[in-house]
Amino acid sequence: MVTLLDRIPTVAEQLAIAEAVGWHDHFDPESLGRSLERSLHGVVAVDDDGTAVAVGRLVGDGVRYFTVQDVLVHPDAAEQGVATRIVERLLAWVRATAPAEAIVGLFSSPEAVGVYEAAGFERADRDPIGMVQALRPSGR
Repeated sequence: MVTLLDRIPTVAEQLAIAEAVGWHDHFDPESLGRSLERSLHGVVAVDDDGTAVAVGRLVGDGVRYFTVQDVLVHPDAAEQGVATRIVERLLAWVRATAPAEAIVGLFSSPEAVGVYEAAGFERADRDPIGMVQALRPSGR
């Protein structure tokens, strides 16, 4: 049985699950701790022995704009609805926290689109159109 905990994942938890899903190159281990600390809210799913099997978090301004970030589920816990439960829990936190209507965005892997559509998200192929740019630090 998987239990959801309202907390930010640790660096070790995030990296272990990222490695298990093949996302080891999606995170910079040296800066991940600072990134996690700046999260607005997080959810960690743990199995019966307390091992993290899934994570998810929110980033943003905490008032109007929120982004669902890094929803990762270990393959051993896949197909149990854990990602859906994490997303629902994150959205419930936004509903309870935001003082007015909030805008919640995210980027999805192709495999997870159905999870997000089931939670009410729509593809951003009209106004607003989602865009992204990766920037490297100066001097590198």
